[in-house]
Amino acid sequence: MFFYRRATLKDLEKIWNKDIQENLDDKRYIRWKEEFIKANKLGNIITFVVLNDKDPIGQASIILNKNNIKTTCRDMLCDGKERAYLSTIRIEKAYEGQGHISKLVKLAENFAKENGIKFLTIGVEAKESRNLAIYLHFGFAKFVTSAVEENELILYYEKEL
Repeated sequence: MFFYRRATLKDLEKIWNKDIQENLDDKRYIRWKEEFIKANKLGNIITFVVLNDKDPIGQASIILNKNNIKTTCRDMLCDGKERAYLSTIRIEKAYEGQGHISKLVKLAENFAKENGIKFLTIGVEAKESRNLAIYLHFGFAKFVTSAVEENELILYYEKEL
């Protein structure tokens, strides 16, 4: 049985510790863990999880306010008022294709609407055509901008809620 809810600090610790272990060569994960946990505590980021019994197997976060966050979130993507950025959408490989991401995105969208957000934005690496197709399917159809970040072309889209 699977459960979908807002992440606890314990959930975030488990998620990020696992990510760090799976990416030992990439020191950004340590920084990202600190940033995301701090921002969740401050309410600048809201993370949602899917749990298989008690362990988180997937996540999606909404960046509501870019304060205290080094992660990219330009004003046109996240302004702390009516525009928020959907980020860190992930599911463990064994659970892909089972609808968990759709449910997490829907949970995030509902939270955003309930909190006055009118537009939700998302970024995708240009080379990730599968993810782009998924995001377009979710309704992120309006192209906003693009940027090269860490030598990757990122395409940004938005969806009106």
